[in-house]
Amino acid sequence: MTHPPHDRARGAVLALDVGGTKLAAGVVRPDGEALSFVTCPTDAADGPDASLARLFDLGKHALDRAGVDPGDAPEQLTGCGIGCGGPLDPERGVVLCPPHLPGWIDVPLARLAESTFGLPAVLDNDGTAGAAGEWRFGAGRGTRHLVYLTISTGIGGGFVVDGRTYRGAAGNGGEPGHITVRSDGRPCHGCGRAGCLEAYASGTSLGERAREAVTRGEPTSLPADATAADVSREARAGDPLAVRLWDETTTLLGQGLTSIVNLYEPEVAVLGGGVTRAGEQLLDPVRRTVTRLAMGPAARAVRIVRAANGDRAGVLGAAAIAFERLPDRDLRRVPEAAAPN
Repeated sequence: MTHPPHDRARGAVLALDVGGTKLAAGVVRPDGEALSFVTCPTDAADGPDASLARLFDLGKHALDRAGVDPGDAPEQLTGCGIGCGGPLDPERGVVLCPPHLPGWIDVPLARLAESTFGLPAVLDNDGTAGAAGEWRFGAGRGTRHLVYLTISTGIGGGFVVDGRTYRGAAGNGGEPGHITVRSDGRPCHGCGRAGCLEAYASGTSLGERAREAVTRGEPTSLPADATAADVSREARAGDPLAVRLWDETTTLLGQGLTSIVNLYEPEVAVLGGGVTRAGEQLLDPVRRTVTRLAMGPAARAVRIVRAANGDRAGVLGAAAIAFERLPDRDLRRVPEAAAPN
């Protein structure tokens, strides 16, 4: 028997993902099924009020697409989960001052969402949410120890340690993109320090280094406006500059991941984000570097895999932290299907 959409949404959560370029929303069931998924541009330059209006309109659209009347949401849904780049205060639900969202200073995002939708709301760092989403719904199902890196415009991520999402003392713990791989290295656009992993292995950095080399006149088939995708493609074709840049990127990513693997000894390291569209071209050299450099027990314990949640990672992550942090104990429990064999 097929249940009406509103019955299938009972016990689900509204999930909101706030990015610097894109907003996303969906209604997600406890088993990870997204009953709706919608996106729109953030247009962050318009300021927080305009972006927040777009976000909440998008949330209402997600409810509608899932067959939930916004006025009935408090009766049908468990709550609202929100993922956003930090720094933020997850306990108070306040976005503090994220560099990718100019003007978002001390924005009480969880409270505003509660007022808009009539649902209890929780806020978490988007990297933490992504880790929770891959652990609960994606490539980390059935594990107790997971590290997650998203390799895109920057490098974010999060950790699940002994079956619990790790947040740190101030709620912003788990910043793998800002471990130091070269103490006298390139400046990091994300934090301003020198030599961060993000300054070498992010898609932004890879494209930037390629354009610098083209400007210097190095022989290459790369275009003057090269992106990370261009470098990946031309490296596969054997272009010497692209090969060198790609090898530097994967080596430093592997070295950074080695430090993380030695520290946390996870069962699985999940890599997501746009740069991982390169697939094994990225994953294989990273695996080889970690196998070569990591402590023996840690190297043998970890599987390095591509994220499973794809373009819906932000929404599924926001849903995962809602199921974890909202008070219903049945919803906080990981589904039986996710338990180890």
